[in-house]
Amino acid sequence: MSGIKTSGGNAAFHNFVNDFAHIADPNERRRLALEKIDNAPFGWYHVRAIIVAGIGFFTDAYDIFSINIAVTMLGYVYFHDSGSKLPTSSDTAVKVATSGGTVVGQLFFGWIADVVGRKRIYGIELIIIIVGTLGQSLSGPSQAIDIIGVLCFWRVVMGVGIGGDYPLSSIITSEFSTTKWRGAIMGAVFANQGWGQLAAAIVALCATAGFKGTLEAADTAAACLDNCQKAVDQMWRITIGMGAVPACIALYYRLTIPETPRFTFDVARELEKGAADIQKYISGAYGNAKPEEIKELREAEVNQAQLDVPKASWKDFWHHFLQWKHGRILIGTAGSWLLLDIAFYGLGLNNSTILAAIGYAGQPNVYTNIFNTCIGNLILICAGGIPGYWFAVATLDTLGRRTLQIGGFLILTILFSVIGFAYNQISGHGLLGLYVLSQLFMNWGPNTTTFIVPGECYPTRYRSTAHGISAASGKIGAIIAQTAIAPLRTKGCPGGTCWLNHVMEIFAFFMLLGFFVSFLIPETKRETLEDISERLHGEVNSTRKNNNRTESSDEGESSGEKTVAEV
Repeated sequence: MSGIKTSGGNAAFHNFVNDFAHIADPNERRRLALEKIDNAPFGWYHVRAIIVAGIGFFTDAYDIFSINIAVTMLGYVYFHDSGSKLPTSSDTAVKVATSGGTVVGQLFFGWIADVVGRKRIYGIELIIIIVGTLGQSLSGPSQAIDIIGVLCFWRVVMGVGIGGDYPLSSIITSEFSTTKWRGAIMGAVFANQGWGQLAAAIVALCATAGFKGTLEAADTAAACLDNCQKAVDQMWRITIGMGAVPACIALYYRLTIPETPRFTFDVARELEKGAADIQKYISGAYGNAKPEEIKELREAEVNQAQLDVPKASWKDFWHHFLQWKHGRILIGTAGSWLLLDIAFYGLGLNNSTILAAIGYAGQPNVYTNIFNTCIGNLILICAGGIPGYWFAVATLDTLGRRTLQIGGFLILTILFSVIGFAYNQISGHGLLGLYVLSQLFMNWGPNTTTFIVPGECYPTRYRSTAHGISAASGKIGAIIAQTAIAPLRTKGCPGGTCWLNHVMEIFAFFMLLGFFVSFLIPETKRETLEDISERLHGEVNSTRKNNNRTESSDEGESSGEKTVAEV
């Protein structure tokens, strides 16, 4: 009988004709279907996936890092009597609130995506981000609660959505990517964080320029009253609220993606539906395959043999990962992410400290102070952050994930050691150069690889859960950085940075630990996800022709089946 014919197709969305619908054996059909994904040339449907998944990380980074600029504005509006600066406790609370919500979102969405599927919840996390972002921009104080408490609540809500985006976007991109360029595709999705940070600085800069006349009249923070405070109040709301715009753009496309074929095949075990969904996806159409398309495949079914994959359960999860050969990988991905984020968020969320050290913060005039803060952030992002992301994209599939991560941690150890131990001998421009290099090698190394590797190195039934655990570990590192380490920079000199050199030395120590922990992670470049699962987790790889279990019924005691039983 004829195979599935999907409508549409053009230069941007090529319509690949189904060439395996006539295959009777479902396992053979699965092999051919996944082979089509793995061997597909890089095309516009990959670009589409990068844009749809990447907008989420654009929004994530925008929301997280816009608070760096917004806290300066909040000081002028709500803490006029306290020197127009947020108290250290309030500053920390606003920043940590997002990380706290993110941990919850990463663990919950990571788990639920392995239970109900990727499609059914992809987009819900974006709705939560939109609600949390708009809630912040519309917040205000009252007699019962101050502005910091309201902001913390909404930032926790937003953090839950941001947390959900990490495992979902990673594994969906991974499971739809061609093998040869999977690292570059996932890296390009993650690299949108750089554009998000850049956009946050640009929006704040535009808002500042828009109120220039009002702000320039306030030569000191104490002079920022009435119209000046109203202008700054509008500015921070615009800066944060604009973060909802890209999320709204991406929402429709996320809600209408098909289920990933690997989940359909390996977890839901609906082989015909997975085959139809592949054709729906690569043709450029949206949503799941229609029932009649699935029925057409089912009518061709003559062999009811099912792929023997262990069924996901908490019992199987713990049995699997309590074995050292499997658990060491989870320790590697979670541990390296935790150690990296201690320095990444400790440094990144305190850009104002670095900007003050190089003369881009602390000016008395309100306009000049906010304007220079925006310009300083633009310099830091463009000089090191964005190039680092795209250097990673260019080298992930050649140098490899493991090489970039280990090498990155080693270089960061050296850089932070130099900053810390030679801090008092380094000029402002020298400090800026070292800071830019730190941002460069963070992104061209462990900041990107810690996101990618967990999306590749686990079997389908636990890929999202394990990624969520790894990502949550990273955000726990961010919380440690903000609550326990970053406040040390003012030790012995409230309002100053006399202990910043020792903070950098602490970061160097954590980077050294990350260097050693990274030896626990595997290399995953240019292997199919099924080959990786077979090599690392003993899964039967039925995508290989010589692994077709329906060829002979007397191979029940084969080594491959024993491996599944053991898992």
